[in-house]
Amino acid sequence: MIIAVASGKGGTGKTLVATSLALSLANRIPVQLLDCDVEEPNAYIFLNPSFNHKETVSIPIPQLDEKKCTYCGNCAEVCVYNAIAVFPKHVLIFPELCHGCGACSYLCPEDALFEINKETGILETGQAKGIELIHGELTIGEAMAPPVIKEVKRHISREKLTIIDVAPGTSCPVVETVKGSDFCLLVTEPTPFGLNDLALAVDMVSKLNIPYGVIINRDGVGDSKVEEYCRKEGIPILLRIPLDIEIARLYSRGVTLVEGIPQWQEAFLRLYNDIEQIAHQTKG
Repeated sequence: MIIAVASGKGGTGKTLVATSLALSLANRIPVQLLDCDVEEPNAYIFLNPSFNHKETVSIPIPQLDEKKCTYCGNCAEVCVYNAIAVFPKHVLIFPELCHGCGACSYLCPEDALFEINKETGILETGQAKGIELIHGELTIGEAMAPPVIKEVKRHISREKLTIIDVAPGTSCPVVETVKGSDFCLLVTEPTPFGLNDLALAVDMVSKLNIPYGVIINRDGVGDSKVEEYCRKEGIPILLRIPLDIEIARLYSRGVTLVEGIPQWQEAFLRLYNDIEQIAHQTKG
């Protein structure tokens, strides 16, 4: 099973949930945690893994052989990302816009385009507390996270429970990360901002046809509108984590919830059982 842990906004506690869920299950079933928040991966801070493998993530970027080019413009027409502009006697290539699809070089009638690899990030794998941790990190200055996310997801093992820590929001990197999951946990907080962004996240996973449930973090602050929204829309609230200064202190020290307060392990085990039940009912 693949469980994505997402949120409509940052700072709701996705990593808190993802790491605690993984640790609660690690001594029962094989677990891997994928940190796909590649612009700011931080699961490793809480798990303190021993990384044993590192590789570069690259995408193919077109280069022009001007001696072969006839300036026909086919490459610019096929590029949906506007990464190529063709003038009567000149071609401009914008690497920062290129998605590495290869269509331009494939369709060039003169074979005037060839590709070179451009580094966009790194991927690291390691072990921590019985968990296989895989995370990607986008190179500073790079604009496109999906190539790094795809490389991280390529390591998904169907022989293990896969928990994915998703970037905040509902943008393209989030969609790329969440799609293909068997279940999505949406972590929110009971505030107007939390409600607004939760509604956006619900719309996203609904369109992806992925079953989902909500976790309310910092329960007790704000108002009851998130709960009212979930009740109205028939969205299950699977876990409530209270606003607690001790939890905040643990988080600030890089200590997971289930390690700092072991009683929470039972709550996360029940959470996993509820996820399995909902996912099974949805498939049925």
